[in-house]
Amino acid sequence: MGTVNLGTWVHSTSIIHGSRCGSGYGSKPLPFHLNYLPIPLICQKPKRHLVSSRSSSSSSSPAVSAVLTRDDETLQQQKPTFDFKSYMLQKATSVNQALDAAVSLREPAKIHESMRYSLLAGGKRVRPVLCLAACELVGGSEANAMPAACAVEMIHTMSLIHDDLPCMDNDDLRRGKPTNHIVFGEDVAVLAGDALLAFAFEHIAVSTVNVTPPRIIRAVAELAKAIGSEGLVAGQVVDICSEGLTSVGLEQLEYIHVHKTAKLLECAVVLGAILGGGDDESVEKLRKYARSIGLLFQVVDDILDVTKSSQELGKTAGKDLVADKTTYPKLMGLEKSREFAEELLGEAKELLSGFDQDKAAPLIALANYIAYRQN
Repeated sequence: MGTVNLGTWVHSTSIIHGSRCGSGYGSKPLPFHLNYLPIPLICQKPKRHLVSSRSSSSSSSPAVSAVLTRDDETLQQQKPTFDFKSYMLQKATSVNQALDAAVSLREPAKIHESMRYSLLAGGKRVRPVLCLAACELVGGSEANAMPAACAVEMIHTMSLIHDDLPCMDNDDLRRGKPTNHIVFGEDVAVLAGDALLAFAFEHIAVSTVNVTPPRIIRAVAELAKAIGSEGLVAGQVVDICSEGLTSVGLEQLEYIHVHKTAKLLECAVVLGAILGGGDDESVEKLRKYARSIGLLFQVVDDILDVTKSSQELGKTAGKDLVADKTTYPKLMGLEKSREFAEELLGEAKELLSGFDQDKAAPLIALANYIAYRQN
């Protein structure tokens, strides 16, 4: 079973800015049809209490004692910092165990070996963790959303298997390993993707527990819409048709990435909110949050593709440039792409401001992780 590498997310230097506490994110509005919310300051340092070093005479003791008492009270009131790395490792372990159990090795052995090869090849499990975090934010449990979280990861894996095929991106490296069709052949790789897609819906319908049937049906419909001809597939088709064109603008590029990448991330969060019992207002707020981080994910991907090596990424670097694909750095330049990423991050965090901040901590941390990841 694969492991999860989260070691790089805590570095102070990011691909968006030279440091996380950089100055302004750009004063001029960017040429996008979306209106972005202001970015909150996230790097303010807390003020420290200074205690005088004067001698502790009887007249000065009460004042010093009062300061120390207030400091003690402040420390007691401070909440422990959210341990994102431990959270991700724990959730990813749970997801990996659930995936291993759901897609067991059975007959026909060949197809299940191929399915498991890509499904259990590691990865950060961002999408299923988003699903679980959203479910718990609105009052649900991990068990309510785990089948849906696994289903989203199955569909994500399907899209990777198919993307890597010679007729698509023609890639031979994925998560540091040979791609599925290199190991099992193109025919089996296609069928493995098809099987994962079909089983994803079966798994939600059959394995979801302690959730009302109307909510399960709503979740299935949400997932189908997110990946169909007006969702993920739409983004892929427009992406393919845009290769080599010089007339692709920012609006069309955004359409590609909102559908090709953001839709499945959005769906993961919405499924969690639905299955966790969230009301319509909460579901829609989380949908907008997820849309922002979904687009952010792709902007960062575009930046990483031109700033990192294949070894660092675990997949072929620079392939968008070779394929003459339209990307954010190509249209906007690297610095403006980084500024756009910061705006999306700020928008996502603002959308979580109305929720309980302790329960929202995983989603806030996931937004930061997506923005500052190194692979």
